[in-house]
Amino acid sequence: MAVRTPALETFPPLRAWQRKALVEYLRRRGEDFTAVATPGAGKTTFALRIAAELLADGSVEAVTVVAPTEHLKTQWAEAAARVGIQLDAAFRNADLHSSADFHGAVVTYAQVGMAPQVHRRRTMTRRTLVILDEIHHAGDSRTWGDGVKAAFEPAVRRLMLTGTPFRSDDNPIPFVSYERGDDGLLRSRADSVYGYSDALRDGVVRPVLFLAYSGETRWRTNAGEELAARLGEPMTQDLVAQAWRTALDPAGDWMPQVLRAADARLTVLREAGMPDAGGLVIASDQQAARSYAKLIEQVTGEKAAVVLSDDVGASARIATFAASEQRWLVAVRMVSEGVDIPRLAVGVYATSASTPLYFAQAIGRFVRARRPGETASVFLPSVPHLLGLASEMEAERDHVLGKPKDREGFDDDLLERAQRDEQASGELEKRFAALSATAELDQVIFDGASFGTAAQAGTPEEEEYLGLPGLLTSEQVASLLAKRQADQLAAQRRRAAERRTESTAPASAPAAPMSAAQRRVALRRQLNALVAAQHHRTGQPHGKIHAELRRLCGGPPSAQATIEQLEERIATVQTL
Repeated sequence: MAVRTPALETFPPLRAWQRKALVEYLRRRGEDFTAVATPGAGKTTFALRIAAELLADGSVEAVTVVAPTEHLKTQWAEAAARVGIQLDAAFRNADLHSSADFHGAVVTYAQVGMAPQVHRRRTMTRRTLVILDEIHHAGDSRTWGDGVKAAFEPAVRRLMLTGTPFRSDDNPIPFVSYERGDDGLLRSRADSVYGYSDALRDGVVRPVLFLAYSGETRWRTNAGEELAARLGEPMTQDLVAQAWRTALDPAGDWMPQVLRAADARLTVLREAGMPDAGGLVIASDQQAARSYAKLIEQVTGEKAAVVLSDDVGASARIATFAASEQRWLVAVRMVSEGVDIPRLAVGVYATSASTPLYFAQAIGRFVRARRPGETASVFLPSVPHLLGLASEMEAERDHVLGKPKDREGFDDDLLERAQRDEQASGELEKRFAALSATAELDQVIFDGASFGTAAQAGTPEEEEYLGLPGLLTSEQVASLLAKRQADQLAAQRRRAAERRTESTAPASAPAAPMSAAQRRVALRRQLNALVAAQHHRTGQPHGKIHAELRRLCGGPPSAQATIEQLEERIATVQTL
């Protein structure tokens, strides 16, 4: 007996962007449609509604969903079953065809890449809608891309979904349209776009606070030389990589101090109206993940769940954590994009990978809103490149082909090379050794703006930021951060005045010159105050004012800007 057609009236109400995109899809009725929507916006619901519409009117007879991971296969099948669409998540290439009990199947890109002809035959047998989830993965390798094209070229409909529609390479994404711009470069074109800023305005996603931690790091190089550097200060790429690696070392003090702060923030959120709020530590490798889990147990007294890879049992562990009230989950790299754990509200970015694509996917794990006022907090090393990505959360990117590639951020290969002695080719490599690292809160980044001055871990100044209420609107977050910063500066001025009163030095004694780091902090503070004043005058969001200053003056976000760039923006905002 044929499987029953899904009933459209059983579908949950669609969000405004989903309704608009659905109308556009039904109006066009073309073979291909690409929908870009920020993580947490509801791409799955949108795609299943299209599938139901096409099954109901007879445009298609079958549905195939292609997902990046095994865990997402189960998640897609469960979501589809709730709206009356039966998808076989257990389908294997050897099965050749799905049972008549199903509308179709869910497979992975790896499955398709291994046997594209199997999936081509399935697609040709019945009029098929193919939903390509996180379609940018189809460009991960030539095998995957070629396999997807070969398997699904005969489909009567193809729906491409992604939350991060860009790549760091020139591998074209199958079935995505590219248009040549005035500069001669090809850029990906989406048929529907719903970005993070749109979703934030509509209350669909949470505002994200980035708490950036710097600190003093010491390490021994592969040549046996001992070096020290302050995380976040300007230095060469390889020194940044080594200082970063030192900070992430489980045996140092940086990670325990940051985990303690993150757990304190998690407690605040739980007490403020998110009783099941969970935290996720994103680790670089299995050894670090296990070590971080031990640190969490030492800090909190509770065991953390650990997901080391997308292997047998990983899906069950993720599902168990998602349905529980356990505080912490530790994952290697990240819990895969699209994995739905809406209670995740605190993150610790303890990985060495930082391409824009990877960073966007990682932060996407924390933005899924369940009720008005929920916020997310992500703790990260005060590394200039990461600070820039945090400041540009709302930036929309396209996939550009043919553009000369500068390395975008760090990855594990670069960090590994940073540990090597380039002069000693042919010799056995000596071990890099992290010696020590301490943590202090450097700044809080929100809506493109930087707030606060350095605060040692465990001090009342740090607690002021960790204790921000958990249920806030975006406007309330910005207002409270500005107030916290003002209170912090007032307290510093009082302490400085008390020291001057107690001092026996002559009144005419010259003040000690500020270091470059102190000048940058003071200028950032002044710029934020001027931007806040402009916000109150015009009603424009802080982030848009900062973006306009960057357009006028050039340069990176304020968290990365040089002293000269900050001074230029201060002069410019005073003329607006």
